[in-house]
Amino acid sequence: MSARMGIAEGQSQGDPLPSWNDGPAKAAVLRFVRDTTDKSSPKYVEPADRIATFDQDGTLWTEHPLYGQAAFALARVGEMAPTHPEWKQKEPFKTVLSRDYAAMAKFTEADWLEIAAVTHSGMSTDEFVGLVKAWITTAKAPRFDRLYTDLVFQPMLEVMQYLRANGFRTYIVTGGGQEFVRAYSERVYGVPPEQVVGSSIVTTYVNTGDKPVLMREPKPFFIDDGPGKVVGINMFIGKRPQAAFGNSGTGVGLKSGDAQMLEWAQAGDGARLMMLVLHDDAKREYAYGPATGLPDTTVGTFSEALLLEATKNAWIVISMKNDWKRIFAFDV
Repeated sequence: MSARMGIAEGQSQGDPLPSWNDGPAKAAVLRFVRDTTDKSSPKYVEPADRIATFDQDGTLWTEHPLYGQAAFALARVGEMAPTHPEWKQKEPFKTVLSRDYAAMAKFTEADWLEIAAVTHSGMSTDEFVGLVKAWITTAKAPRFDRLYTDLVFQPMLEVMQYLRANGFRTYIVTGGGQEFVRAYSERVYGVPPEQVVGSSIVTTYVNTGDKPVLMREPKPFFIDDGPGKVVGINMFIGKRPQAAFGNSGTGVGLKSGDAQMLEWAQAGDGARLMMLVLHDDAKREYAYGPATGLPDTTVGTFSEALLLEATKNAWIVISMKNDWKRIFAFDV
């Protein structure tokens, strides 16, 4: 049964969020939709202004042990290696080719940028999207031995569907690559590519004489992370969201992650909904923080600083373990 079939079945029985346990988190979503769509409510929002933004990695699908796009990049290194014999002695490619996953877990941002520069550029946008589509339909996450697109969180799919059914436009605002996510966003999330805001690399228009193409260059253009998410929302959406969903934030000042996106949503007038997913279910998915004493991680960190900000601002923290009846569509 597909994720969308699961949504339709649950909603046909009268509960728009059948994969959620009853509790404050589920009640907050239902109350928010009721307040913003009831014309008699003082918090009513006109349909044109009903906007909800969602981070992707860790908020809409599993991000451990590596972000999906990182796994794609590593696969590309393997495919490209025969034409780059120098990589056998050059880092970070040497580590990737040796499949030393413990060492890869310690890669710096500079390491990943170098890998992305060679695996995501030197081709047209159409070629790149074709590569992503081919990979995403066959690549499997190691722990579950399932497609990455099977590891989408069913409760979040239900929230997106419920919001859209009530006149909201749902946007994905991700630190991941914009063109990468656009390759599958409509099929997987029901979000059209024009409603995906993400990080991007420099792209140039080239007329080859045959037909014009957009060529991807090996340098970053825009990083849609931390404060950059708010800048991206303003550039690509042009309106402040009424609701924002995330899962991560690291360090003092929360310079990366989703905190600023939630702050931006909350700063508007009227009804607002800010929610953070806490990965605290090692049995059904993963458990990491280090907030609430969970294991620390460099992937999708939910820091103590983020938890303090959530508490201070009355943001709702979703416990995977307690708030979700099931995590994936394939869960019994």
